[in-house]
Amino acid sequence: MFEHKKKLLREVKVEKPNPQYAALMQEQLGGANGELKAAMQYMSQSFRIKDPVIKDLFMDIAAEELSHMEMVAQTINLLNGHDLDYEAVKGGEIETHVLTGLSPVLMNSSGESWDAKYVTVTGDLVADLLSNIASEQRAKVVYEYLYRQIDDKYVKETIDFLLNREEAHNALFREALNKVKDTGSNKDFGVTEDSKLYFDLSTPGPSHGDFNPTPPSFEDPMK
Repeated sequence: MFEHKKKLLREVKVEKPNPQYAALMQEQLGGANGELKAAMQYMSQSFRIKDPVIKDLFMDIAAEELSHMEMVAQTINLLNGHDLDYEAVKGGEIETHVLTGLSPVLMNSSGESWDAKYVTVTGDLVADLLSNIASEQRAKVVYEYLYRQIDDKYVKETIDFLLNREEAHNALFREALNKVKDTGSNKDFGVTEDSKLYFDLSTPGPSHGDFNPTPPSFEDPMK
């Protein structure tokens, strides 16, 4: 069951309309790393989760992502202003000026419709958690790119809030992964001889192509 509260999760404002930037913000509404994708992914994954705490975590974050989607849509509304003017959008998504009367619709910054193929559900909790951690990281990167390309202080405040919430979700998913890290597809992970092999295909010389050379070390040599 869901409940709609009319108050946004956080107030959204803009200094002035900016239709060109509104087109960029469409990416976080209907793009592959956007808020709708996150909400649908976490909700869909939750349906088979047996651990009640983790199930609630997925559903709670999914619900929050829907509230983020609402914030992004309102930002797009304010940035678009009230006038249909395709010339104000120098590049990218112009469909809303032709088809929807500036309504923020489920498409990305290039005008491509949102696709359920963006959503990853495997039925394996470890794999899904790893996917979600990566999803939150990618969404944060997109918000960081958006943040760099706008001077509007209010839009920057909204983006800063949203990217920090991506960090919070990322941390929560990592904690859940720690709880189940030895289950599912991670059970008996990396214990066979074949799983320990490293093929050196980058180093010229006698060891090139060896099946069992010393694997690379990623430890800091200064420690």
